[in-house]
Amino acid sequence: MTHDSSASPLIFGGDAQSPRAALPVLPPLALYIHIPWCVRKCPYCDFNSHTASPVLPEEEYVDALLTDLDQDLHAVYGRELSSIFFGGGTPSLFGAEALGRLLKGVEQRIPFASDIEITLEANPGTFEQEKFVAYRALGINRLSIGIQSFQEEKLKALGRIHNGDEAVRAAGMARQAGFDNFNLDLMHGLPDQSLEDALNDLRTAIALKPTHLSWYQLTLEPNTVFWNQPPTLPEDDTLWDIQEAGQALLAEHGYAQYEVSAYAQPGRPARHNLNYWSFGDFIGIGAGAHGKLSHPDGRIVRTWKTRLPKDYLNPAKSFKAGEKALTNDEMPFEFLMNALRLTEGVESRLYPERTGMTLESLAEGRREAEQSGLLQVEPSRLAATERGQLFLNDLLQTFLS
Repeated sequence: MTHDSSASPLIFGGDAQSPRAALPVLPPLALYIHIPWCVRKCPYCDFNSHTASPVLPEEEYVDALLTDLDQDLHAVYGRELSSIFFGGGTPSLFGAEALGRLLKGVEQRIPFASDIEITLEANPGTFEQEKFVAYRALGINRLSIGIQSFQEEKLKALGRIHNGDEAVRAAGMARQAGFDNFNLDLMHGLPDQSLEDALNDLRTAIALKPTHLSWYQLTLEPNTVFWNQPPTLPEDDTLWDIQEAGQALLAEHGYAQYEVSAYAQPGRPARHNLNYWSFGDFIGIGAGAHGKLSHPDGRIVRTWKTRLPKDYLNPAKSFKAGEKALTNDEMPFEFLMNALRLTEGVESRLYPERTGMTLESLAEGRREAEQSGLLQVEPSRLAATERGQLFLNDLLQTFLS
């Protein structure tokens, strides 16, 4: 959701009576790299992913990614990258040689922070010990492993290509390859899942000692197989029991919830995702990637790239599919739909710093949300109450124009 536009520095969009101020300090800058191929498309997945051919165009795609990045460089001159995230699709389908050339090319264009976090998404079905050692040697220092479940019947229902034993081995391979920081992705609310099924998945994951767990409920999204052919999902009472018992189990084992579906050991939240949620900046390169870039004059522009890999790789076609400068009216919702996902919210001062808008521009929605018991009455913070976290969509509605 990140890119630049050629708008005049005096045009911000929105209400001419309430111009946005220039930004005193630009937020941290991240890079999202989308690799759109998977071995097989999962029936619940609505991400921009495509079934891989036997031979992937790794070299051509890396060339395209670097050319794509070149077209965004004018908007980030003089800044450094605080994090990089390889998402997909299944980025671990790419070999270390291609990813190494890509990372080298990125660093030649934008300096890396000394403590940069570089995350690669991977699936157990694509794991090879040698490949992971090579990834670690490139400077990739965090993995996010798509487990979803350890139970055979659940994995089969989700269309996953790995089994439970491979999922367990994947975490061991990551650690043996030198990754002391890795996330496991788990779903709950799976077809015909019981409370005990869900807790068994969590117990197995916790025993593997990841530094981070993404634990989220399966939702049926449009344009997926599950949307058109819905499976039988647990009743609402069971879903609520799973959520409560799972959160208690995670807390018992030292995993603090810091976002709607993110749990981490002390000091181990995902810095890349924290940057999203605190309205930081990110360049997005790759088929279907989104970006968001702030400009010193106050403009904030979201961009998105062309989705189909064949179009992305076609030199006659543009990488950029569209862009939009955020208006003043849109800014409260845009900022808060990210910040209020964090269980602790954000400091109030971050709103004017990251948007160029005054806190007073939030005042009406803030009063309404506080009176409804959805937003904490705390002048120095913008944070949802426990009830607000449960009804986040209702809370955000109060900040829509």
